[in-house]
Amino acid sequence: MKRLIKDFTLDELKKWVEEAGERPFRANQIFEWLYKKNATDVNAFTNIPLALRKKIEEEFILNSLRTIESMCDGESIKFLFELVDKNAIESVFLPYSYGNAICISTQVGCRMNCAFCASAIGGMIRNLSAGEMVDQIINVENVTEKKISNIVLMGSGEPFDNIENVFKFIDIVNSKEGKNIGARHITISTVGIVEGIYKLSEYPKQVNLAISLHAPNNQLRNELVPINKKYPIEEVLKAVDCYIEKTNRRVTFEYALIDGVNDSDECAKELAKMLSGRLVHVNLIPINPVNEKGFKRPPRERIREFYNILESSGIQVTIRRELGSSIAAACGQLRARHYKYIL
Repeated sequence: MKRLIKDFTLDELKKWVEEAGERPFRANQIFEWLYKKNATDVNAFTNIPLALRKKIEEEFILNSLRTIESMCDGESIKFLFELVDKNAIESVFLPYSYGNAICISTQVGCRMNCAFCASAIGGMIRNLSAGEMVDQIINVENVTEKKISNIVLMGSGEPFDNIENVFKFIDIVNSKEGKNIGARHITISTVGIVEGIYKLSEYPKQVNLAISLHAPNNQLRNELVPINKKYPIEEVLKAVDCYIEKTNRRVTFEYALIDGVNDSDECAKELAKMLSGRLVHVNLIPINPVNEKGFKRPPRERIREFYNILESSGIQVTIRRELGSSIAAACGQLRARHYKYIL
């Protein structure tokens, strides 16, 4: 069975090249074609000997994704990709003033089953490999003809539920021979897998951490984020404090505002009290409606009032720019809709 060539680090590819009877520098040349030129056809590797090109073609898959659908909302674009095994994943291209970002998936489906998220519809299928994560960037760059400068692991799946492949992916895209995207331009978003937060605090690269919080207390969070029953807020905050102490990096808390559920003044005040004194930033996300879930975003006035309470309490806070509500940009929506059509 063919392997994905982007699952290989440079050192691993050098070893394969040597076993193929070639000198190690050929691996650097291959990496340049894959990551600097985004080549997806081995015939483009014009400085690689024909015999080695044939061997690459025989043993490797150069592009693990096929675009099923793409939808544009202004400047943002959501992609539905088909994997080699016919499963589907999503990625979102998000242009900002500071550069072009991509939100990538780390799993096919998700086992976290958050109440407002479409990712878990259909259950957890499997982890993505490092190469399948990388290919999301390559394919989006090739379609948009724009360079990605920021990566957010916030698509379908829980990154810390696939931590080994996630760290390998980061090593590849961060390497100067790879995509050369700075670690400080990469953010891992987790629902609060405590072991993963501790591992990230020891990780040598300065990757950003975001916590999908969505509630200011355990009672409400148990309903919205079921994994909270295993990792309650107190344990998550303890791990976050460790991460901040070891890295001196600010942590972002993602808070999806849901009309009539977690958007009250009391919730805002409780959240402000919980986070006071910590090196954190709150990102308020007016929820993208998901038909299967029935939740709605709050009115603009309610969102602004929630924001004002946090800001007046000394919490750094922003309201996320609303992108993608008309292109099913909530995690898992486009994939769920696709499978509904084909079943």
